[in-house]
Amino acid sequence: MLKVIKMTTSEELKTRLKLEQIRIERVMNQAKDEKLGKIKGGEEMVAFVNEDACIGCDQCPTVCDDDAIDMYSKPLKNPLIEVSSNRKAKIIREDCTGCRLCVLICPTDAITMIER
Repeated sequence: MLKVIKMTTSEELKTRLKLEQIRIERVMNQAKDEKLGKIKGGEEMVAFVNEDACIGCDQCPTVCDDDAIDMYSKPLKNPLIEVSSNRKAKIIREDCTGCRLCVLICPTDAITMIER
């Protein structure tokens, strides 16, 4: 006897995709909340950028609601490599409220929180 295999409809596929997106978003939010809970923040704290780890990706100024992060160009330490732009993030201490968004978004963990 032949077994009939039912094809997945486009609506079923869309539903499964939406459910998977919701599941992934839930897992990512939980991980973000756990990481955020481990990072001390608030007005007594300020973000600090490890210049050597910063890749100049522009993620931190994008998420900073306080406009407390500037990007600046810095010459490379190795003159044998030519790069048109070697940008780094710089925290404006007076404007930083210690919200920790930049710490969460940094792909290289170049930003940490330190006491003021």
